[in-house]
Parts: sequence; structure tokens; C-alpha cells
Amino acid sequence: MSANEKDAKDAKAAGAGRRNEQIGVVVSAKMQKSVVVAVVRLVQHAVYHKTIRRTSTFMAHDEKGAQKGDTVRIVEARPLSKRKRWRVEEILTRGAAAIEDTAETTAPGASR
Repeated sequence: MSANEKDAKDAKAAGAGRRNEQIGVVVSAKMQKSVVVAVVRLVQHAVYHKTIRRTSTFMAHDEKGAQKGDTVRIVEARPLSKRKRWRVEEILTRGAAAIEDTAETTAPGASR
């Protein structure tokens, strides 16, 4: 076994090669199988040491049917299009907008 093979085996055992995961909120779900997910992270200012919120948006492939306001887990994927490199792994919580939409359509006594 060469040194490179041994290093590769050690890296896999240490968890290297796992796909990067992010948790964020769906901010746009107007496309057919794509969503835009906003991920918030906290960074400290270099000079003033104040904690600042930074938001990154990612286009993600969505087979799960996520809607605006849902909290989702996204994982890295192969390039699916020009801007899509993530896919929705699971929907963690449904957003308020999704709950209101279903309440309007299933409300008893609501006639149109």
C-alpha cells in the first residue's frame, strides 16, 4: 500500500468526502423544481468585534415540494444547471405561508 492510498483511506475514515449541508429558509418557490434558499450565518467584525448576520442565497433542486417559508436542509450536489449546485434533502418545518394556504382551502363552511 502506497502512502497516497493510506492517506486516502485515513481521510475517508475521518469523515472527509461528506457533502456539505446547510439549513435555511425558502425565499422563492416560483419555479417548477427549484427553490431559492437563504442561509444565515454569524460572523464577527474584524475591527469592532460586533456579531453581524450575513445571508447567502442558494438555488436548490427540489423534488420534495418545498414552499415559501419552509425551513429546509440542503446538501451539495453535482452541477444541475448554470446556478444550481444544491438539492433539498428534507423539509424540516413548514412555513406559515404554507399553513395558511392549506387552511384556506380546507376551511369548513368556506364557500366560493
